[in-house]
Amino acid sequence: MNITAGKYKGQKIYAPDESITRPTLSKIRMAVFNTLQAIIDFEDANFLDMFAGSGIMGLEALSRGFKHVTAIEKNNKIFKILEDNYRKIGENQNLIKSDCLKHLPQQYFDVVYIDPPYYAGVYEQALSVLPECKIVILEHTEDVDFLNYEIIKQKKYGDKFLTFLKRA
Repeated sequence: MNITAGKYKGQKIYAPDESITRPTLSKIRMAVFNTLQAIIDFEDANFLDMFAGSGIMGLEALSRGFKHVTAIEKNNKIFKILEDNYRKIGENQNLIKSDCLKHLPQQYFDVVYIDPPYYAGVYEQALSVLPECKIVILEHTEDVDFLNYEIIKQKKYGDKFLTFLKRA
C-alpha cells in the first residue's frame, strides 16, 4: 500500500493481515482529501483517526500538510504495525493503543475520520463520544443515524459511502 499524494507520495507502508483489517482503498483516500481540501486549510490542522489500523489515513493527512495526527488502535498486533509505519515515515505523532470508544482525547480536532470494522454497529456510538471538531468523515456500508450531525457531502464507491458531516 502506498501513500497517494504530498511529501510522502509513493512511500510504501505495511498493511495488517486483511482478515483483521480492511485498509482504505487509494481511490477513497484521494476522494477524502480532495473533498477536504475544498472545505478546510490543512496547514496547522489536526486529524483524528479513530480506528487507525495501518495508519494510512493519518499518514496521508501528514503527507498532504496536516500538522498533527492522533491515531487510535486497540488491537495489539495492528498497533505494532501502526507504530512501524509512522517510524518508517519518520513521523512522531500521537499514537494511542486504546479503545477509542472508551478513551478518546477530549481536545479539538479539525477532522475526525471514522472507519470502524464493517458491521460492528458502532457508528452511532463513535459519533456520540466525539470531542469538538469541525468535520467528521464516516466510511460506511450500512445505514447510519447521524445523530446531531448534518451531511455536508456524501459519495458512493461501490458498496461504500463516504459521508462528510458537521455538527447541526
